[in-house]
Amino acid sequence: MRDSGPIGVFDSGIGGLTIARKIRELMPCEDILYVADSGHAPYGDRPDRYILDRSFAVTDFLLSRQVKAVVVACNTATTTCISELRAKYPVPFIGVEPGVKPAVLNSKSGVVGILATTKTLVTDSFTELAKRVSDGIRVEVMPCPELVVQIESLKLSFEEAAGLVEKYVHPLLARGVDTIVLGCTHYAHLAPVIARVAGPDVSIISTELAVANEVCRRLESQGLTATNSTTGGEEFWSSGELALFQAQVQHFWGPSSLVRQF
Repeated sequence: MRDSGPIGVFDSGIGGLTIARKIRELMPCEDILYVADSGHAPYGDRPDRYILDRSFAVTDFLLSRQVKAVVVACNTATTTCISELRAKYPVPFIGVEPGVKPAVLNSKSGVVGILATTKTLVTDSFTELAKRVSDGIRVEVMPCPELVVQIESLKLSFEEAAGLVEKYVHPLLARGVDTIVLGCTHYAHLAPVIARVAGPDVSIISTELAVANEVCRRLESQGLTATNSTTGGEEFWSSGELALFQAQVQHFWGPSSLVRQF
């Protein structure tokens, strides 16, 4: 495996850009190849087999581009099929788990809330994670079926987003949560909105920095970090509507970003 290959990052859409951004900040010399499987999104209401097949298809593409590691920057795909991906392919896979453990350690009220897709919340891996680390803390879950689609649309103003977020956050506050976990990478794009709706006494836990740190650790441990001293580049690919993806990437990454059809 070559240390000169790019880091592959994929998500059902643009949620994983939050993780790709942190990877870029921590590892400025690495090339990043990002794939948004937007033509098959959202994953959050898809059957397991569909998510697995799409994850295989995207990974096949990433390996055809000689990536040295794959970041499954999607909570739903991670909880559904990362074990199958690791069993099938010879590259390191780094997944995304909701930050339940740091939320449990942070909570003073003894109640933490999880915002996530419906699919993530019903997977065995999430259920086992919550049981394993809850340590006497009550975990309240809240499926958020509308958030991903609305974030992808780029149509929400701050106030409109706040109105939508209130539907999911206010019931958690009523149950006594003092810490809220963003259990989908898309939700980090709305972190300022969620924080305002939740109020100053509620902590918001997001995992993109922890994931980027794990990517860095895994590459270093396997001798796969880039040896060049030049700034790395990015490629952005989508299986969905290219004009919308161009607008999304320019909005969340930068105006000079080049996008391509996957």
